[in-house]
Amino acid sequence: MPSRFASLRIFSKFFCGVTLLLLFLGALVKSTESGLSVPDWPTTYGRFMFAFPLDQMVGGIKYEHTHRLLASIVGLLTLVLCIWLWSSKQNLWLKRLGLAAFVTVVAQGILGGMTVKYFLPVWLSMMHGVFAQTFFLLVMMIAYGLSLEHQHRWHFKDAADNQWIQGVVILVGMVYIQLILGNWMRHTQSGLAVPDFPTMGGTLIPTMDQGMLNRINAWRFANNLDSVSMKQVSIHLLHRLGALFIFLQLLYMNYLAYRKYLKTPLIIKTLCWLNLTVVMQMMLGISTVLSRKEIIMTTLHVTTGAVVLALSFLLLLRSIPCSWAALKEQIKTNG
Repeated sequence: MPSRFASLRIFSKFFCGVTLLLLFLGALVKSTESGLSVPDWPTTYGRFMFAFPLDQMVGGIKYEHTHRLLASIVGLLTLVLCIWLWSSKQNLWLKRLGLAAFVTVVAQGILGGMTVKYFLPVWLSMMHGVFAQTFFLLVMMIAYGLSLEHQHRWHFKDAADNQWIQGVVILVGMVYIQLILGNWMRHTQSGLAVPDFPTMGGTLIPTMDQGMLNRINAWRFANNLDSVSMKQVSIHLLHRLGALFIFLQLLYMNYLAYRKYLKTPLIIKTLCWLNLTVVMQMMLGISTVLSRKEIIMTTLHVTTGAVVLALSFLLLLRSIPCSWAALKEQIKTNG
């Protein structure tokens, strides 16, 4: 039988997987435009959500209601994780992270309900998405703090140098901002504001003028889509530009790794997975545009974005010293 600590460690990893599944379902709700398929909250058509009949889960209701059910389960699991951490002999910072995760998931649930109550305003919907990604990072950090890898590294000063760490911090920040931009793009209906690739509005370099907007709207009219504004075009292009910057930063990190960290397995292994995931994410982004936002393709693009964030954050966790004392010493020495 696994020990109490081993059970907590396994539970934290399982919880990461459940959280990623919830992100997938949340993306699916938006991809299918099912956000108001259930118009009341916290009830579902006047019923307690877990008592809603399965045979009535049709159309958009099955996506939105399933998302609510899993979100409620994740909230309960977060409470279990928080209580489990505080009743264990774990470090205080892990216990505080558990509490922060519980507060975040409660706030996330309230934001989700408010988006329904106020008919999906852009700013509320965006906050709901940002909190989801933040919660995922908190859960990941808890799982890493409980991992055997973390315990093994605790006693060794195997951290990377400041140039590498700063580069990874910048990468994580860029990915986080990119997810916010993607969120903004989705909730302002800007996903096909530039419907062509590799051209943008008919040219390789966007002209950002009325002619470009006319070409885009002519295509949208021919495909029975509403016209878009230059603001929507700009939001879409910002997202593409963000993807380019992330790709260039990742190339720089690969260059640094080749020079300094070929004999550091944790860094190289994580970086390889990150490289593969970023390439997959770029292919999914291109396919999302060319397929005219096909539902599964679009949902996978959003979910893979969360995986890119998770791997970037894992690369950071594997690059810095595990103990706060060692981290402070490194900052003091090199700062």
